Amino acid sequence: MPARPVTCRARVAAVRALAPAILEADLGLVDPPALEFEAGQWVSVPFGPKTVRAYSIACTPRSRSTITLCADVAPDGPGSRWFRALAPGHEVEFKAPLGGFVFSRAETRHPLFVAEEIGIVPIRAILTDLDEAGVERPATLVYQAASLAACVYDDELRALARRRPGFAYHPLVRGAGDSPEALVDRLVADVEGLVAYVAGGQGTIARVREVLVAKGLERKAVKWEKFW
Repeated sequence: MPARPVTCRARVAAVRALAPAILEADLGLVDPPALEFEAGQWVSVPFGPKTVRAYSIACTPRSRSTITLCADVAPDGPGSRWFRALAPGHEVEFKAPLGGFVFSRAETRHPLFVAEEIGIVPIRAILTDLDEAGVERPATLVYQAASLAACVYDDELRALARRRPGFAYHPLVRGAGDSPEALVDRLVADVEGLVAYVAGGQGTIARVREVLVAKGLERKAVKWEKFW
């Protein structure tokens, strides 16, 4: 069961660019000094009484005193400008952990992960968490980005596929072949014993879900996290 969200204060320890418009920030927790969360969850940053922005936690639960956030700052809204302005030493406040896009180690079904753009962040955290825990189980990832440069964590995911023979990794570049839903349609011949986790835009989530439901998968067996 995910921990109850709390208000956190943290200090920025480091900021790095993974791609021209994708940034990671390490936040050292001040109060509380450590945070319990599950891979796949997110934090909520306030920007006024009725405006908040959500950022996926990019690290695994093994990191409790420092958490890493990852964001696409291309939209250039208040959240993007806030993230771009982060610098070592800055203090930030947020509420965490939030969200139920988590994978239980008690799950017996074969997971199919589908990530679109920045939607890779919670899915990569889940996969890394399973790898760190030494959990050997079959899993498939379909990951579409706008370009090879925007395919963040690609080297890490390819290394994971080499290290874990049961993990199948299928990277895609938008407009250069299959769409996520078309590739899912080709890869999935039988939905028996399948559970799907889809993170990205609402359109991709809906299309992937419909492909799987048409093959006989229950709608509730498709978990999703909408980023836009």
